[in-house]
Amino acid sequence: MAREQKSGRDTPPAHHWVDGYLEHVLIEKGLSENSLSGYSADLASLLAFLEEKSFRLEDLTERTLFLYLTYLRARGLQSRSLARHLSSLRGFFAFALDQRWYKEDPGHLLENPKLPKKLPEFLTREEMSRVLALPETATKLGMRDQAMLELLYAAGLRVSELIEMKVLDYDAQTGLLRVFGKGAKERLVPIHYVAQDVLSRYLLNTRPAFRPAVDFMFLNRSGKGLTRQGVWKLIKTYADKAGIKRSISPHTFRHSFATHLLEGGADLRTVQMLLGHSDISATEIYTHIQAGRLRSIHQQYHPRSSM
Repeated sequence: MAREQKSGRDTPPAHHWVDGYLEHVLIEKGLSENSLSGYSADLASLLAFLEEKSFRLEDLTERTLFLYLTYLRARGLQSRSLARHLSSLRGFFAFALDQRWYKEDPGHLLENPKLPKKLPEFLTREEMSRVLALPETATKLGMRDQAMLELLYAAGLRVSELIEMKVLDYDAQTGLLRVFGKGAKERLVPIHYVAQDVLSRYLLNTRPAFRPAVDFMFLNRSGKGLTRQGVWKLIKTYADKAGIKRSISPHTFRHSFATHLLEGGADLRTVQMLLGHSDISATEIYTHIQAGRLRSIHQQYHPRSSM
């Protein structure tokens, strides 16, 4: 009997309002599996707290929410995680208001914690060149890896965008990639001639050797799609071989893409479009690059800089 009670406590609490909201964001917003899992976990945490305190979701008040946030802080939730958590709750409350489940938003007074500005980790051009030169292109795995690395850097792709890309998403005539980003938003990204050449050779000569079982662009040894974890391991392996001591990930290639564009003179709005950011504020983490470039230009050309 005690075992049955323990099993019940281990089962995440559920509520038909939350189920309705998750179904809505899955169908209407086209969220990725990872995003949906995050929303679900955040709302399950709220439900567990309410159940523990004998509160009902239907009777949620501002006071109860403040108690919940105090509880999260006491558990050691940091500002960035707390901000993401609040974003999940706000989305649910907005949907609940539309459904008229609440007469007013119980979370309208909640404010996001101030987040420290963290500059993105990126590779220098010399470091990137070292990594891109490493794959053994005489082998099919090496050729695949070179095409993947070139594409990550040439198009600033998220790892999810890379592994979900299909063969027909690349137009060899125009050199354009069709990319499906967050929320299934589509964008077109041009890639440079080096990446075009590597990708075309991979698709024509190497990919068929994997005996494709799916139409994903990049495949594993069994001819099936790659996983996020698989790409992470590859990146780490090549970073180690290149002698890069700090930790890098597929997202480091995306940050390097944006950073090097801005260093070369691209404007922030263009980089926003290429990265697929819906809001310019998401791209503004790269403004330190423009500031550095402006300082360099000022020092180089201002008459009094050399005095």
